[in-house]
Amino acid sequence: MVPEINYWAVLLATASSMLVGSVWYARGIFGTRWAKLANVDMDRPGASAVTPIIVTVLVSFVTAWVLAGASTIAWHFYGGSYLFSAVLTALILWAGFTAARFITHDAFEGRPWALTGLNIAHELVTVIIMGLIIGVWPPAGTV
Repeated sequence: MVPEINYWAVLLATASSMLVGSVWYARGIFGTRWAKLANVDMDRPGASAVTPIIVTVLVSFVTAWVLAGASTIAWHFYGGSYLFSAVLTALILWAGFTAARFITHDAFEGRPWALTGLNIAHELVTVIIMGLIIGVWPPAGTV
């Protein structure tokens, strides 16, 4: 059984992920620091962002879709506010899957803790905004 999902909210949440990433990793925000910590040359000749952007759109859609489904399941289970269920679900999934996995992989790869913190903070902002979008636009017939 697939839970009720508002696919318009999922698409908007996917787009929000792209917007958050574009702002977060802009040179004037955290982009320069991230590039230094991750050893990425943002000015390398011939570098194309097309493939990473396509991958990001696809995985952002999957993230938004899973968050929408999990939020509906949480709302059915706990009741109450759909918005609260969506934001809390986003926070819990971020802590249990995203942050925990980033920390584990980065520890084994010897990445700087500052890079880990920067990346998991970006993911937190991304999923909270996704949760807000999904939460204020629940599937028809659920609330």
